[in-house]
Amino acid sequence: MTVPLGCCELRRALIVVVVAVGFAYWLNIPQRETLSAQMEQQLTQADIDRWMKEFSNWGRWGKKDELGALNFITASKRREAAKLVKEGISVSLARSIEKEESADNPYPFKHVMVLTGKSAGAFSNDVFRVQYHGWAHTHMDSLCHMFYQGKMFNGFSRLEVTDQGAQRLGIQQVKNGIFSRGILMDIPKLKGVGYLEPGQAIYPEDLDEWEKRAGIKVGRGDVLFVRTGRWARRSAKGVWDVAEKAAGLHASCARWLHQREIAMLGSDAASEVAPSGIQGVVSPIHQIAIIAMGVPLFDNCDLEVLSATASRLRRWEFLLTAAPLPVGGGTGSPLNPIATF
Repeated sequence: MTVPLGCCELRRALIVVVVAVGFAYWLNIPQRETLSAQMEQQLTQADIDRWMKEFSNWGRWGKKDELGALNFITASKRREAAKLVKEGISVSLARSIEKEESADNPYPFKHVMVLTGKSAGAFSNDVFRVQYHGWAHTHMDSLCHMFYQGKMFNGFSRLEVTDQGAQRLGIQQVKNGIFSRGILMDIPKLKGVGYLEPGQAIYPEDLDEWEKRAGIKVGRGDVLFVRTGRWARRSAKGVWDVAEKAAGLHASCARWLHQREIAMLGSDAASEVAPSGIQGVVSPIHQIAIIAMGVPLFDNCDLEVLSATASRLRRWEFLLTAAPLPVGGGTGSPLNPIATF
């Protein structure tokens, strides 16, 4: 015989059901991804403005500092990074130079031969010309590359960038190079696919899940590379306008990056999802990383060989070295980052 529940018993039963359903809800990854998608719709320009202050490193290393988060790469950090070299295997993270114009390469690399084997004399000679910012060439963004409310990192005025170059925060500040622990987060591998689709966002829980899967934690002074599989997709499906639609970090990852105190951030595109999904803010990760946190960026790296090598070795950390051209006042530099296992 079934005994009817009283009011108190019914209330307790309902509470148990609600708690159980809620617990199952949070354990369900697709539902958590749905929440992330909802978060994407909820973020506003006001949120980004607030985070510009909350995640700021202005003044952390003094009012005149021009290195920003690269200060996290200390002498002891370099010594620790050097110990990561075990197999002696080096992998380039640079995209091979493309000289042909395309949808994602509107400013192709210009290579002009001045002296050839047919020229008189004992030497060959050539000229390089490149507009490296954009979506094609592997490059580093220096801290003078972006402005917010008239300011650059550490409060320097945007007027410091003149026709003569950047008087503050120029790429020459990194003349001594970058030498630290590099970490690869292979998000397509995490999701069991060859590449992410254009416009697909990466959320903080994806970064957490990769750490658990790889058994590694990102920390102070690390150079973090996030693979979306952009070049694998390009090979499989052809060229598309990456400026209009690209996989990458959602703006909600900014807090995660700030808490981990990374020195640099890199990707096979521009590190962030496009479009951003936030009205009035085109590049929130660029904005918060470069201007607020003082984190320089590596854009358009080719992480395909790195992914294959890391998978084969089952190692997602390596020594990362890079040396930008010390052009006085430069807003960045084309370069060839190297991962050594």
